[in-house]
This record gives sequence, structure tokens and C-alpha cells, in this order.
Amino acid sequence: MTERHIHLLGACGTFMGGVAALAREAGLRVSGADRNVYPPMSTQLEALGIELVEGWDPAQLEPAPDEVVVGNVLSRGNPVVEALLESSIPWTSGPAWLAREILRDRWVIAAAGTHGKTTTASMIAWILEYAGLEPGFLIGGVPKDFPVSARLGRGPFFVIEADEYDSAFFDKRSKFVHYGPRTLVLNNLEYDHADIFPDLDAIKRQFHHLVRTVPGTGLILRPARDANLDEVMAMGCWTPQLTLGEGGSLRAEAVAEGGTAFDLIVEGQSAGRVTWGMRGGHNVANALAAVGATRHAGVAAEVAVEALSRFGGVRRRLESLGEVAGIQLYDDFAHHPTAIRGTLESLPAGRRVAVLEPRSNSMRLGAHARDLPQALEAAERVYLYVRPELEWDSTLLEGRLGDRLVVERDMPALLRRLGRELVAGDQVAIMSNGGFEGIHERLVTALRECHGVAERPDSA
Repeated sequence: MTERHIHLLGACGTFMGGVAALAREAGLRVSGADRNVYPPMSTQLEALGIELVEGWDPAQLEPAPDEVVVGNVLSRGNPVVEALLESSIPWTSGPAWLAREILRDRWVIAAAGTHGKTTTASMIAWILEYAGLEPGFLIGGVPKDFPVSARLGRGPFFVIEADEYDSAFFDKRSKFVHYGPRTLVLNNLEYDHADIFPDLDAIKRQFHHLVRTVPGTGLILRPARDANLDEVMAMGCWTPQLTLGEGGSLRAEAVAEGGTAFDLIVEGQSAGRVTWGMRGGHNVANALAAVGATRHAGVAAEVAVEALSRFGGVRRRLESLGEVAGIQLYDDFAHHPTAIRGTLESLPAGRRVAVLEPRSNSMRLGAHARDLPQALEAAERVYLYVRPELEWDSTLLEGRLGDRLVVERDMPALLRRLGRELVAGDQVAIMSNGGFEGIHERLVTALRECHGVAERPDSA
């Protein structure tokens, strides 16, 4: 009997790459295609024995696989999509395949919200792992406590980062409506993804659809104070809710400056003190959600405190890149004004410097134009890199930030300027949801050259 063969279109995206890894671990033959097949995702997938091709040539469907899983980067008019629709090959979306093949018999713990999904999901998976429960997971980032971002696991629990982005060109529902969580974290809710959601109300409707999928014996965890989530719940909720933060059942007290330590209070009683390498009030909030979710899965809060005190974090979430000539560099995925502000406010003492690429679809469409200036107020100096092909009106930023703002359209020029102007004591947050043209390594080199430093910085 030949092994079942699935072919993934858009295989090198974070989510679809995780689906590919899970399918391979489940014993399937897996192949895939993407428009850009390059490391690190291509290397990771090929190491798993997953065959990859670049581009959308319909010939990749010959011989026919048993099923094609279509990623949401593809749309009608794409040559391989048109060939697929003309064929008799079964096809589905990534979230639907995941729900059918992986999640159906699992206790799904989902982390949703505009911000903090990756970090919260990583915390939940790590607490369960620390407790010996060997969870499965699919996380849209690289958790430092695991060698992979997706695995089947051995126990009943499966942790998933529940993204509100659409499922496929033929299914415009958010991915998370497919997952059927028993434990659901709703971290927060703001407007984002302007390329697919016309307004905030459209996102609230999708979150309400998610709430409707949680069973009555499940649990929804949410912050005690979030007006947008209040409106979602007012649309109808049939599941018990646990509130987090000030005024909630789980809260943090005696929070150290920068959020580097806090006491965990569960229903009025102390469960211990978390002392960790994470920073920021947003990560304290993520931790409360993770503790609440894992308590629902049977892990004592005291065990969760121990686990969080050993939590390694997530790559590209205020990840230290080391220090050059007394200048501390951080890499962060922040691309929404709230996340940008939270990242900047989380930086240690020193001159806060923002190096930002407005790359997300919402940024490029101007959805955050009015909120971005206020978010960047937390920085003493802001370097905005606007790619030459991107039309960007910086008038609002210039009006709010004045001479604190530098707008640069040439990467080499930006690197030269940073090399000259950054000084010892600066805390530099490099923020983008993309590769930022490799600025991280290039800036290290520029700083070494400008400041006469012979050695590379130590890795965090």
C-alpha cells in the first residue's frame, strides 16, 4: 500500500510549514510549493523529507497527489489553482485539513487575539511540557524551549496559535473557526489586517464565531478590561469565562520594573513569584493567560510559576541580539501601534531608539497612520525605513515627533547613519514583521566598523 500523499500550495509560510511538518510526522508523504522557496523554512522542510518546488507550474500536480492543501496566499487566476479546479484532485484549506486530521480527537488549547498569540501559545506549550504532559503544538514563531515550532505530541493536549487571518481564497472565515478549542485564550482585540477586514466590527464578528465554537464545558480566558472583547461576548457566549488582570480571578502583584518579576495571585491566594528573562507588562498579561489555560488542563499554578521562571521566550519577540560598543540591540516582530508602544516601553533604562519598517499590509494601507505617532512617542529617536517602492506619507509622524524622526529610503544610507549616530547606552529596538532586508546582521557589522569593535556581540 502506497503512503498517502498530500501537496501543499504555499508551503513555506509559517502556518503552512507547520502543517507540513505535522503531516510528515503523522506518516504522510508531503510535498509543497511556494513562490519563494528559501531558508530557513525550506531547509527545515527538506530536512523532514518534504519535497519542495518553486513557483506555480501546474505540472507539480502530476502525478496527482491524494489531496492538495491550499494556503491563503493563493487566489483565483493562479496557474496551479486553475489547474487544480479543473482536475478531480480533492482539495481543502490548511485550517480545515488541520482540524480534520490533527485536532479532531485532541483537547485544543487556542491562543487568539490581536497581540501576544505566539508568546502566549509558547508559554502554554512550555508549561504543559514542564509538567510532563508532552503536548502537541503549532506555533507561528520559533519558541526557544523547543527545537521545532510544530509537533504532534503524545498527550491529549494540542496548543495552537489561533490566527484571525482568512483560511483560503474559497473560505474567507478566520482560520481559528476551524479549530474547536476546549480552552480559549482571548488576549485582546484591536483593528488590524486592513487588507481583509474593512473595519473593527468585521473582526469582532469573526471572534464571535470563534466563541460560538467553544463547548459549554470548556473555558474562555480573557482580560477583565477590554471593551472590544466585551462587545464580542455580548453577542452571545455559552461557555464559562475566567477574567485576567486587575479585577480578575488571576492577577499579578508586586510587578518589578520592566515586568521582570511578579507575584501570581490566583483567586486571592499567592501561587508564588515568577522571576524570568521576559520584559514588559504585555508579557505579564500573556503569562496570566498561560497560567489560566494550563490550570484548566490540570496543571497547578505553582508548577506553572516554576515553568515560567524557566521560560526561554520566543525568537523575534524583544529578542536580544547582543551588544556592540555598549549599544544593546533587540529584534522584535512588532508591527501594530499597540505592540510597538509595548516593545518600546519594555526596553531597559537608556536612550530608547526605534528602527521601524512599516511593512505590514495594515501599515502600507494607512490603517494605523493616526495611532503610530503616539506609539512612537516612547522613543527618544526614531529611524523609519520606507522601501523605495512604497508610497508613505510621513506628515503625521513628522508633526508629532519633529527632529526625533529620521525617514530613510536607502538601506545602506540608513546603516551608515545608525553607525554614526547610535552611542553607548542606547537600547535599540529593530521592529518589522518581515526580514527587514537583513538589517540585523548588517547593523552589527556597521556598528563594529564605526566603533572599532573587532569581535561580534555575544548571542543572547
